[in-house]
Amino acid sequence: MTNNLLLGRAAVAAGAIVVAVVEFALLHSAAGVDLAVRSANSTRQITVTAVIVAAAVAALAGWALIAVLERRTNRSRVWWTSIAGAVLLLSLVVGPPSGVGGGAKATLALLHLSVGVILILGLPRPRPEGANR
Repeated sequence: MTNNLLLGRAAVAAGAIVVAVVEFALLHSAAGVDLAVRSANSTRQITVTAVIVAAAVAALAGWALIAVLERRTNRSRVWWTSIAGAVLLLSLVVGPPSGVGGGAKATLALLHLSVGVILILGLPRPRPEGANR
């Protein structure tokens, strides 16, 4: 993998994390959205640390998946888009509905969507000319 490809993917991953943190700061701190989720019998507050960790885990998992797909198939973009889109849809079905209140649900949906879309569009990089896989 070339240095430009590594730097490009690192920039996309970092960008997704930064966007999530900015959204969290604007909606939680500035707009006063109480970002809490229900899990089993308890309610848990979502912190900026949790947002950073979740976005970083998504970015690293996506990066690993696209790297494996590029080594294994010539249709890595098709597989990547399909798998990543399905994971994003699953995260939207599981994550935001657990929010406590409409503001929390909307904020969680926005966080999931923005990080997912940035990663889905940004992680696949154009292949160099002559590259067969």
